[in-house]
Amino acid sequence: MSAKRIVMITGAAQGLGKGIAEAFAEVGDHVIVADINGEEAARTAAALKGEAVELDISSVQDVRTTVADIEARHGRIDVLVNNAGVVGGGGPLLELDPDILNAALAVNVRGTWLVTQAVGKVMLKAQRGAIVNVSSVGARQPTPGLGHYEATKAAVDAITRTTAIELAPYGIRANAVAPGPIITPLTEGMAADPVARAAWEARIPLGSIAEVERIAPAVVFLASDAAAHITGVSLAIDGGQLLV
Repeated sequence: MSAKRIVMITGAAQGLGKGIAEAFAEVGDHVIVADINGEEAARTAAALKGEAVELDISSVQDVRTTVADIEARHGRIDVLVNNAGVVGGGGPLLELDPDILNAALAVNVRGTWLVTQAVGKVMLKAQRGAIVNVSSVGARQPTPGLGHYEATKAAVDAITRTTAIELAPYGIRANAVAPGPIITPLTEGMAADPVARAAWEARIPLGSIAEVERIAPAVVFLASDAAAHITGVSLAIDGGQLLV
């Protein structure tokens, strides 16, 4: 058995997921970059000397087949990071297109549940494992127009707690990180607008939007033996945003 941990990260082709994958690779883990964009996943995995899998986490069959293939190749999955997520748009509660809500639920809730279920069964065989979900401060602090997304992240926190309590007897831990605003390819445009950025940062006591490098180390920590007595926690990484 390889000494390297086998780490599966969803939505890892770019943005926060890519940064998390890089952080695990830096500590010597074997990273599996799982993403619906197979070409981007392959490029990211190649740079990290890991492997790529094309995965639609909202598909039961796709999830089961992909996880079974990974288990067949490696014999185990030591760490799962449920990072894949979508916003899909936005709008007031009374006006939001139901299709936008359904898209967010399919990936952020159903997808997180399905991957946790499939990988959890693999971890059960080893009687150990660590799961880290990516939530959001929005699960606890509403932003008008993003209620659909924030509801899905509140569900991710609930899935985290359920996973933690149900799998604790088998040596499997589950935690979450709850970032505030992050600079990623999806938010670079808004962050480049001085007015928009100032409005964003006015809500953050530490005064700045986080870079991916501020989030990824916490994910690695929660998956490590240094966090062996931590489970069921959703760790806010928000520059103090939840304090105001």
